[in-house]
Amino acid sequence: MNQFLYDGTPEGLVSAIASILDGGGDPMQAHLAVRQDTLFEEGLFLRTDSAMAEALFERLRQRSPDAVYTLWYFMMAEADDLETSLLRYIALAFEHGDRVNGYLTHPDVKAIVATARKAGRELHRMKGLLRFEQLRDGTWLARMEPDHNIIQPLAQHFSKRLRGQTWFICDLRRRSAVRWDGHALSFGTLEQFSRPDVSEEEKAVRQMWQSFFKTIAIPERKNPRLQKSNMPAKYWKYLTEKQGE
Repeated sequence: MNQFLYDGTPEGLVSAIASILDGGGDPMQAHLAVRQDTLFEEGLFLRTDSAMAEALFERLRQRSPDAVYTLWYFMMAEADDLETSLLRYIALAFEHGDRVNGYLTHPDVKAIVATARKAGRELHRMKGLLRFEQLRDGTWLARMEPDHNIIQPLAQHFSKRLRGQTWFICDLRRRSAVRWDGHALSFGTLEQFSRPDVSEEEKAVRQMWQSFFKTIAIPERKNPRLQKSNMPAKYWKYLTEKQGE
């Protein structure tokens, strides 16, 4: 049987791929998809095995570190219908090592690498575009609605950059949040956190920053196309300097 199903979780996906590869079948002939629990659904359901998923990560890390990074970014992308491509990509990574990311003429490699790069670019971009605002209780809050599920690596980044403050990052699209208390990160849902009003100092800083942003602008050199290339309009909603435009 070349049709396989899994539970739809990231861990379940990696576990299913490990099971298929360890089973000795031809991954290039296999097809992997999320189980839909429909009446006429065909395929062997592969149960999630955390130990098997971890073992696959470790073997892949030894064989192709670049592929592990690609897999990490790919998981952030939450891409649909690419499970079979990921299976074949990992099989090729075990065969060719770090050279696999150069085989962009292969449709499955191209799909996985392109998807991973999109997530990686957004993560890098949000490190510069995320805006924290001070709340009345002295904590700091940053809101975002990214295309990809990047809250965990983003939080790790700011836990090193803003170690002395207590802050929250909220992903409003996924209703998820993370809190840094100065010592550790705590992940949860938005329902677990309340949002106080911003402080008076924050309101003053906003006004000053907006005035500064407008003052330093040179009308003759204004290039909306270039600006949107570096700072896409979809992120402007939470950028202090773009409020009111």
